[in-house]
Amino acid sequence: MFTSAEHHPAFEEYCECIFELHEDDLDVIQARIGERLQVSRASVSQMIEKMGKAGLVKTDGSHITLTSEGQELAQQVVRRHRLAERFLTDILGLSWANAHQEAGKWEHVMSNEVEVAINRVLGGPTTCPHGNPIPGSSYIDPHAVPLSQLQSGSDFTVSRIPEELEFAPGLLDFLQDSFMLPGRRGHITSLQNDGSISVEIEGRVIGVSAFASARILVTS
Repeated sequence: MFTSAEHHPAFEEYCECIFELHEDDLDVIQARIGERLQVSRASVSQMIEKMGKAGLVKTDGSHITLTSEGQELAQQVVRRHRLAERFLTDILGLSWANAHQEAGKWEHVMSNEVEVAINRVLGGPTTCPHGNPIPGSSYIDPHAVPLSQLQSGSDFTVSRIPEELEFAPGLLDFLQDSFMLPGRRGHITSLQNDGSISVEIEGRVIGVSAFASARILVTS
């Protein structure tokens, strides 16, 4: 297992980003990495070249994939991030958005001993607060589908809020305040022409944008 001291935090950030883009079924290209990490295309190009020399990534045309070593590093960082999010929300009571920001710091400094201890205290969780799987856990894929694929009048259970939505300003707070939480039951009340969806959840009717409804994963 890697230790956090073996790789520069920038390598960890990039491996995590590539892992999460792949997890969300998005093409892993330099432009998308730059958008997610809010860095220039030139910076991404330079970093990918360095990571290639370090044996962490490989490129096939415009597409970027992790090597086995890069995948292992990414899984460690993602695991620590999602365990930290769970600890910060479940134990310390932080909001989703604040926990996401804080976990971004914890993931680079958490030791193996602390990781094991947090996992033990939390009882071996399988997902982060947003329903995304914790690598190395006993997570079982529920085969969820995007909310946008359901018809008006359908009932659903929220399964996952993918990582892509965690980077949309204000969206995590909105979803948490609206009880759009993993495990909560809801009902589609109407479909709008612009692709947005009105849903009733916990006795409240809220509007979910086309961008979010195409990405929020639910089960029937």
